[in-house]
Amino acid sequence: MSFYDRMMQIDRRWIFLLVLLAVVIPLLKPMGMPIKITPPAQAIFDKVDAIPEGGNILIAMDFDPASKPELYPMTLALLRHCFYKKIKITLLTLWPSGMGLAEKATKTIAEEFGAVSGEDYVFLGYKAGFAIVILTMGESIKNTFPKDANGNSTGEMPIFENVDKLNDYDFMVDLAAGASVEVWIAYGKERYKFPMGAGCTAVSATQYYPYLNTGQLDGMLGGLKGAAEYEKMITDAGYTKQPGAATMGMDAQSIVHLMTVIIVIVTNILFFMQRRIKKEEEV
Repeated sequence: MSFYDRMMQIDRRWIFLLVLLAVVIPLLKPMGMPIKITPPAQAIFDKVDAIPEGGNILIAMDFDPASKPELYPMTLALLRHCFYKKIKITLLTLWPSGMGLAEKATKTIAEEFGAVSGEDYVFLGYKAGFAIVILTMGESIKNTFPKDANGNSTGEMPIFENVDKLNDYDFMVDLAAGASVEVWIAYGKERYKFPMGAGCTAVSATQYYPYLNTGQLDGMLGGLKGAAEYEKMITDAGYTKQPGAATMGMDAQSIVHLMTVIIVIVTNILFFMQRRIKKEEEV
């Protein structure tokens, strides 16, 4: 048996072990690989950064635990940016399975900045209906959500003194695992004319580029890389001291992708060399 035959018959568990090490080592000891900021991500950062102190932003967390690795770090970075800039935040979710993650993210960052519910931020919770909810929010948010997720009356909250309709917000961002971005555009953005950005999973990013090109989206964060880009931007701006989970995840993801390419190239070389030797032996 030739060297190439032995290599082609190597136990696949060695490959699995290499992949495991490629994931675990960068997570335990981040390598700090360079992250290039893309224009759509920069546009989201610039829009949020331009909101004055005391301004208002609406964030829809329309995703579930299956999309947590990509969209949850994105959420935390966006919330940190807003709280640091003292921007008032209204949060909600149109996904019933998104309630737990939305509550956790809101509570985590609010406690980090000492923010007060009803004054600095409000989590409206979940409401069924997607398009109907968006349309009614365009007329009155307090009527659409008479109470927040904790059962407090929204009509008495200081945060709603200057905002009660979608077009009262300085910016709106939909963090989505599905097609909710398109619903927000069709029933919200186009009808009520407010600036809007989006964050989505990597697999969905390509379908939203046409909305960027037409100006229906002012910016976009795509997948784990988009989250890492935002983490880098708020870190470089001094809004947080250290990058978050997305930056560490990008190290692991990049190493695994590089390893996959190398394995594909090596196995193809081994295959062709093995076939060449067999042909020579037949002759």
